[in-house]
Amino acid sequence: MRKRKVVLVGTGFVGMSMAYSMLNRGGIEELVLIDIDKEKTKGEEMDLSHGLPYAPQKMNVKAGDYEDCKDAVVVVITAGVAQKPGQTRLELAEVNTKIMKQITKSIMASGFNGIIVVASNPVDLMTYVVWKVSGLPKNKVIGSGTVLDTARLRYLMADYLKVSSKNIHAYIMGEHGDSSFVPWDHAYVGCKRIKDIMKDGNHPMEDLEKIHEGVVNAAYEIINKKKATYYGIGMALNRLVRAILDDENSILTVSTYLENQYGQNNIYIGVPAIINQEGVRELIELNLNGQEQEKLDNSCKLIREMREKSIEKIIEE
Repeated sequence: MRKRKVVLVGTGFVGMSMAYSMLNRGGIEELVLIDIDKEKTKGEEMDLSHGLPYAPQKMNVKAGDYEDCKDAVVVVITAGVAQKPGQTRLELAEVNTKIMKQITKSIMASGFNGIIVVASNPVDLMTYVVWKVSGLPKNKVIGSGTVLDTARLRYLMADYLKVSSKNIHAYIMGEHGDSSFVPWDHAYVGCKRIKDIMKDGNHPMEDLEKIHEGVVNAAYEIINKKKATYYGIGMALNRLVRAILDDENSILTVSTYLENQYGQNNIYIGVPAIINQEGVRELIELNLNGQEQEKLDNSCKLIREMREKSIEKIIEE
């Protein structure tokens, strides 16, 4: 049995929110922290370790280096720069592509053959970069995709309908960004279609789109209020890693590689997929209506355009 070992590359707010979530939840035997700032990483190791007496189980936490990736089950990448005021998404993508390329080469040089989870933005593009550079099978490179967006959707729907968010079965698809969408025909509360619930409860159907707008605007609103978002994505990454480690066969909306599904090919984007110890076991291809298919096609178009402008060139350099 392989040790339940996770390596985190990037000890910023997002990475450490995931690490803290793992400490509180348990289920990880060893967590290795890697960052270019060695002193900060050592401090994070100490700070987390001091909470172990109150944690549900023992977890070895250490500041390490890329050689520690060799026997890891999962490597999570949260490193990269945040988007600066006035910086375009393409400019951000170019900077982070160079960072992802170097990190991925360092991971693979260790002899790593596990699963890489990417959370760095723009996440759909960065996941593609890591896949291309790593040479790993497509099922072993997964982006956080719309896992957080989906959690936000379920929270807002639950709040609107006054039911538990655990009984909301709805998904955000597309890019982790403004062009995402909800396939409402496949959204359920318990075993009842959300559209039927809205109709039976005399709720305006327009409220569903307002809920989706709330999801899209959530990050902007949080950033305006507290400069960054990290707790939600930290919890989402922990959930994704646990699905891998526990071989759950859980359905999560990750950024995964499309190979003729949804009429798309050679692109990473957020869709429902079954996650287990092999990474992505299989995609779940929904029957989208015409409008939803257009939205997915548009999401793919935006990602592909950004990729072709300069990302491919940086990868090949």
